[in-house]
Amino acid sequence: MSRVYNFSAGPSTLPESVLLRAQAELLDWRGTGMSVMEMSHRSKEYVSIAEKTEADLRELLAVPANYKVLFVQSGAFGQFAGVPMNLLRGKTSAVYANTGIWSGKAIAEAKLYAEVKIATSSKDNGFTTIAPRAEWVVDAEAAYLHYTSNETINGLEFQDIPDDGGLPLVCDMSSDILSRPIDVSRFGLIYAGAQKNMGPSGIAVVIVREDLIGQTVKGTPSVFDYKQQADNGSMLNTPATYNWYLLGLTLEWVKEQGGLAAMEVHNKAKAEKLYAAIDASPFYSNPVDPAYRSRMNVPFRLAKPELEKTFSTEAKAAGLVTLDGHRSVGGMRASIYNAMPQAGVDALIAFMAEFERKYA
Repeated sequence: MSRVYNFSAGPSTLPESVLLRAQAELLDWRGTGMSVMEMSHRSKEYVSIAEKTEADLRELLAVPANYKVLFVQSGAFGQFAGVPMNLLRGKTSAVYANTGIWSGKAIAEAKLYAEVKIATSSKDNGFTTIAPRAEWVVDAEAAYLHYTSNETINGLEFQDIPDDGGLPLVCDMSSDILSRPIDVSRFGLIYAGAQKNMGPSGIAVVIVREDLIGQTVKGTPSVFDYKQQADNGSMLNTPATYNWYLLGLTLEWVKEQGGLAAMEVHNKAKAEKLYAAIDASPFYSNPVDPAYRSRMNVPFRLAKPELEKTFSTEAKAAGLVTLDGHRSVGGMRASIYNAMPQAGVDALIAFMAEFERKYA
């Protein structure tokens, strides 16, 4: 059976070469006679995998030396709580930008630990645009400023890093990390679930400036304490070892493609051609302000919504899968992360044109 083009928002498609390498190493990793998933996380073999993965991530993102890189469980959702637990540092409030469903979930979780002040909200415009930074209201006495760089459900993405307003800047970068170069030094903390651009689900990355950790709120579980995790090499408890290994293979693949500058060119080209096809057609539409359109997640509507199920069914038959929009908003959605090849986007555009010809 040939592989399909998988447009899932997450867990997402992985590079085929990564899967093949994992397959080749499944039973015997480098002559050890065992699978990575069988190794003790304390063994020298596994520690070498973990250390190389961190080194590759630091290299790709140019992470400064005064930042800790953690590989943790619970996904990005767990960090919705982990961030206020670690970064309030004696303060009682934090500032959040509300630009979509995922930032809304982060806000709801943070309210369990702090007073949340909303710097800006895109709710009234249906999460289709973001107010200029000059219009945000940021309390200088708050503990940090949080935003979600890319909203997978609404297809809304920051194209630039917002001004921090003098606060540690915190970003949920789950769905666009590694898609382009970023200046890590502008952030106090970045966190991201792996299952979009970094590997399979079950592991998340936290990149945090050293001076911000070590002052957790009372009652913080040890596993959520960034200082304890950092002091134990992200192995305070048994980590998600195989997921960590696959994350490492994916980072090696990104380096082989030319790094983040090459990824940005690749992703920009895919997104531009797909949006161009949507905009040129009276049959398809995308409601997002072009200045904030996501390069990772492209939602679109059909002029005849009653055809959405037919679209999904016929697309699947054509080898184009997981194109249904999120259940909370409906419509269609193509997630075109790093591992989605240009050929996949070309195939989708060709299918859309033929579907329009048949049903418009």
